[in-house]
Amino acid sequence: QVQLVESGGGLVQAGGSLRLSCVASGRTFSSNVMGWFRQAPGKEREFVAGINRSGGTCYYADSVKGRFTISRDNAKNTVYLQMNNLKPEDTAVYYCAQKGGSRVVTTTRYDYWGRGTQVTVSS
Repeated sequence: QVQLVESGGGLVQAGGSLRLSCVASGRTFSSNVMGWFRQAPGKEREFVAGINRSGGTCYYADSVKGRFTISRDNAKNTVYLQMNNLKPEDTAVYYCAQKGGSRVVTTTRYDYWGRGTQVTVSS
C-alpha cells in the first residue's frame, strides 16, 4: 500500500522560507513521477510543481516560478519543495502526489495523495 507523508509546513512571515518534505513508501519510488499541489480555502486544488523520475526535469506553476524548487532523493524515497520569498497568497494546504509513467502532468490525475501539510504566510 502506497503511503505519502508530508512534513515541514508551518507559519512564516512574508518573505520567509520553508522546506516541505514528502516521504513515500509502498511502491518503487524512483519509478514514479512526483508532484506538489496546494489547496486554499474555497479554492480548487492546483498544481504547484512536478518532477520526473530521475529528477532531471521539473515543471512549475507560473505563480511560483523563481521562488519554489522541487527536488527528489531517490535513495531516501523523498521529494522536497523548497519555498522562498513566500507570499500571503501561498497560504494553503500542500499535498504531495505520486503517479506512474514518465510524464509530469499538471492536472490532479495522480494515483496517490498524502494528507497534506498546512502552510500559512502572514503579511
